[in-house]
Amino acid sequence: MKKLLLLAAALPVLAHADTGYYLVSVYDVEGQASLDYKYWNAHYAARTVAAPELGVGYGVTTRWYTELYATWVKLNGEGARLSAQSWQNDYLLTQGQYAFDLALHTKIDRPQDRANGYGLEWGPVLQTEIGRTQFNLNLFFQRDYHVVVGGPTELAYQWQVKHRWKSWLQFGVQGFGEMGKWNDWSPSDKQSHRYGPAIFGSRDVGGRELKYEAAYLVGKNSARTAKSFTMRLQYLF
Repeated sequence: MKKLLLLAAALPVLAHADTGYYLVSVYDVEGQASLDYKYWNAHYAARTVAAPELGVGYGVTTRWYTELYATWVKLNGEGARLSAQSWQNDYLLTQGQYAFDLALHTKIDRPQDRANGYGLEWGPVLQTEIGRTQFNLNLFFQRDYHVVVGGPTELAYQWQVKHRWKSWLQFGVQGFGEMGKWNDWSPSDKQSHRYGPAIFGSRDVGGRELKYEAAYLVGKNSARTAKSFTMRLQYLF
């Protein structure tokens, strides 16, 4: 029973959690497939929540990228349980004709417990570059649809500054947050904001490409103080 209560307490943290720790960026990857492994954890005062994810992605056209993946949850270092399946689609609306690139991001979450309904996330993805430095800003609207009635539409954000030093080692800073209802933000002490340093890079592996990123974030998760580590590995072929 205690484990079930802990799992129930973790579900609000896991709702739309992946884009609360991994920046969405969109490129032309037509015909390119990828195996995608992601992992994040959040250390609170009394417990630790972690969520490994595994997915498969594909560049359908020069503008459209799609990915299917599954998420597991781990509480206080115990065994992982399947939490949800997700389908992400990112569509480039511009491709170099302006000073910035604009894409539309959508994601559908289907919790393993079907009684929890499903979640929907959508919003603009913005990216620009100055010299070798890349700037990103994303605004996402998130809503959970339960069996009987849907929850409120909430606003989340992502930002990133990344400097391309070498292909195998790049430095940056990332930030993520949740504001509450999109048209009626929560009080500041109920909002969540976290940020921290990040590293990125890519290497050739047997004629294929391996991309990585990792970040250490401090601030608030679900309005509670937490420290988080995130990482992502993509094998492109």
